[in-house]
Amino acid sequence: MGNKQGKHSEKYFSLFQLEEQAEIDRLFAAITRSLENISSGKSKSIPISVSLEMLQTYLGDALPERMTVRLYEGMRHIELKETKCLVPNEYVTKTQFVIFMSKLLKGNAEERSIMIKKMLRESTEYAKTSPIQEFTEDLITSVVHVLDYRNELKGWKVKTSRDFTSPIKALATQLLSALKQSSTPVEETDNWCCDSNLIKEWLPKVPLISTFLNVIIRQGFLVLLSYSELACYIPQCKDTKEFMSLLNIPAIMYINSYMPTKLQNTWRLIFSSQIHGYNFAKLCGSIIGRGPCLLVVKDKDGYIFGGFSSLSWAVKGRFQGDSKCFLFTVFPNIAVYTQSGYNDHYMYLNYGQQTIPNGLGMGGQFDYFGLWIDYNFGKGHSKANPRCSTYNSPQLSAKENFELDKLEVWVVGDFINERRSIDKKNILENPETQNFLEMIGKFHYSDGFRETEGKE
Repeated sequence: MGNKQGKHSEKYFSLFQLEEQAEIDRLFAAITRSLENISSGKSKSIPISVSLEMLQTYLGDALPERMTVRLYEGMRHIELKETKCLVPNEYVTKTQFVIFMSKLLKGNAEERSIMIKKMLRESTEYAKTSPIQEFTEDLITSVVHVLDYRNELKGWKVKTSRDFTSPIKALATQLLSALKQSSTPVEETDNWCCDSNLIKEWLPKVPLISTFLNVIIRQGFLVLLSYSELACYIPQCKDTKEFMSLLNIPAIMYINSYMPTKLQNTWRLIFSSQIHGYNFAKLCGSIIGRGPCLLVVKDKDGYIFGGFSSLSWAVKGRFQGDSKCFLFTVFPNIAVYTQSGYNDHYMYLNYGQQTIPNGLGMGGQFDYFGLWIDYNFGKGHSKANPRCSTYNSPQLSAKENFELDKLEVWVVGDFINERRSIDKKNILENPETQNFLEMIGKFHYSDGFRETEGKE
């Protein structure tokens, strides 16, 4: 039986590099050695294979119980056509183990979709969406759990269990929305059927599903951890100390996935109303010339939303930014809204002008921004009617005109300070720079001296 299994799994083993094959071998050996502690000396009478109890013993508390069972079900329901399985159905052979690992870690969308169907324990071609929703929730829960267990949250803190369930369900619903959009709306119900082709088409549209599967396998089993694609699933959190962000872990991973790859490694806190107070000048002083930023707002009604600015903020009387900017919501639902192509009104920041609005805005147009923070700090608006023209986003806040509760800003990617690169010789001749200096309490007293110097 061992030789037949080896030949059958050879093509799946070949998907791994030689050093990875050795890791898979060692992993299977480590799991099956658990049998000696479980079966009370009966290991010799049982073929070398994995039971649910052995898998649970090996993983311990690294993964939630529900996900461990799902992994086991996915493995043991793999059909071996070339050879009959000589062990009881409740055991997983090495061939099944190798096939499962190869298809999840190295497979294409079709192969991953087949493994997901097996973890769903759906034996028919069609599956209801409610089990897929439950699977997605279990997947997100397991990712946060295993990262916390392995101390891989990179400085982020998991909130209390009371706050934990809501973002899990919200993100699962958002990820599942792409599956619903792919289907023909035959039934007006939340628990309609979808076939394997829809699941296969769903995975490329929602790459986080494949990423999350990779995380739970690699971090759960501590195998193939050098995989480079996993480096940016969650950013390094900098300069927060005991600060508790408005963002939750699922939202951080989801929003981070929409940023340019080079910006996904690190988030650094540069402004918080809880720390720096409610002052628009301080906000501007913190974000101008600092590079791409993520702004997060909580209104008095508890809604959490914000925007990503792909370029440095600058005080200008016109719109700025590019198509990489986006708006997002975190509560009561999680969603990201990217550029619509209708206009280029991505970012706007102005201060100290009489004829045009003073404040910070993203999307839409003057007085009708998708997100607006007024210079009279504490007030803002999100006007859609019914969608923001720039980002095709709905109203983000609970009320169109909202009162600000909290605000925080994160600079993403490599921290830069473009203000240091300003030419000192020309700094006083730049009106935008003069406005910025006034905002942070610096006044250009030397105008007269420069004029005299020029005459000399």
